[in-house]
Amino acid sequence: MDQPVRSENIETPRRRALLLWSALALLIVVAAVAVWWWRGRNPPLHYVTARVTQGDIQRAVNMTGALNPVVTAQVESFVSGNIKSWSCDYNTLVTAGQICALIDPLPFQVIVDQDTASLHSAMAQLAKDQVAAANQAVIYAYDQKLIDQGIVSQETINADKATLDQDKAQVKLDIANIAQQRALLHGAEVNLGYTKIPSPVNGMVITRYIDVGQTVVSSLSASPLFLIGKDMHDMQVDTNVSEADVGGVKPAQRAYFTVQSYPNRTFWGSVRQVREGPITVQNVVTYDVVIDVKNEDLALFPGMTADAHIITAERSNVLRVPLPAIRFNPEGISRAPRAGGQAREGGPGRGAAENQGGASREERHGQGGAAGAGAGAGGGRRPGASGGRAQIWLLRDDKLVPVRVHTGLDDGTLIEVSGDGLKVGDVVVVNAVRPSASPTEPQGENRPPGTNANVRGGGFRP
Repeated sequence: MDQPVRSENIETPRRRALLLWSALALLIVVAAVAVWWWRGRNPPLHYVTARVTQGDIQRAVNMTGALNPVVTAQVESFVSGNIKSWSCDYNTLVTAGQICALIDPLPFQVIVDQDTASLHSAMAQLAKDQVAAANQAVIYAYDQKLIDQGIVSQETINADKATLDQDKAQVKLDIANIAQQRALLHGAEVNLGYTKIPSPVNGMVITRYIDVGQTVVSSLSASPLFLIGKDMHDMQVDTNVSEADVGGVKPAQRAYFTVQSYPNRTFWGSVRQVREGPITVQNVVTYDVVIDVKNEDLALFPGMTADAHIITAERSNVLRVPLPAIRFNPEGISRAPRAGGQAREGGPGRGAAENQGGASREERHGQGGAAGAGAGAGGGRRPGASGGRAQIWLLRDDKLVPVRVHTGLDDGTLIEVSGDGLKVGDVVVVNAVRPSASPTEPQGENRPPGTNANVRGGGFRP
């Protein structure tokens, strides 16, 4: 008889296969979770790069100032009166001595006429008294001859002598009176001359404050009639430089500035004077620095605000890299200096091998670079910014290559470098970031402005 097939013998292979597939699925899920976790924890690095360029580097002190004529003449009136006419308007080119306004001269002419008449009267009185004195001198001489004959008395002689002395004194008084009248007449003529308002300098009328019929009052606090700028072809920029930067500013240094009226035009000048008198406003101390400027085409107007830059140091035709490039350092490469100023490197081969093929290995950038990141224009010497040594990393064939360089002048954005094997066009690494990193929290060093953090080989262009 046939024996019935037991069901438990059939279900055993099925159960084993089910358990096998379940274990395999669980393994795949665990592996996927592990890969997801690992890739989320360590996203690949992307290098922010820039090119080694050749050009000029300038360090400058930046400030704002106001344009002014070199000499500004405020024309005022010495006498009071009504404005009868004026001939110098806004923007009028004038010469020294040119009459710009006329105060009504009639009241002053009346005084001149009166003083002239008084002078003539005093001169006539002098002539009269001189005749009287001469006549008295004849009488005195005649009576002196008669006294010897006993015809006149001594008392008469004494009276004649006294009268003669009085006539002579009157003549002297008349002479003094004539001098006084001459002085009064001269003063009246001077006041009459002051009714004509001349320009004291060659220049241009910046402001006219008067009009016909206006009454001018002469006083120490009187307002000017005209404001004239002397020779507007030469102007100056008055700037305020902070006490932290004024030590680097010297006379004859080059300077340039722009004004809002001509945003695409640069004006050049030179420092004429650094005034040592402090200007303190709310406990902030600044010093006035005067910059001479040529204004040949008269494009600059008084009072314009100038965004000025005084060049305190400059280098021409040098190799330049972005300032963050000398601070960049991959993980695993120690930048601690050895004796004699040599830096201990973790091996260029090791660094290049570990970063080959997109540098997917996690890296951490060190902070102990050879230079700081001082960015204030015109400030003090920055670490590594002049005459120092540093290490930069070039990207060649997707490999990081360290290059030792000498650093020079920096302008807060670019820094001068020189070294063997460094040439124009080399790709230098300035930072490394991960695509998943927050823009406000880059991996490694701080990104310079204008870098593309998510594109490998991104173009940081100073």
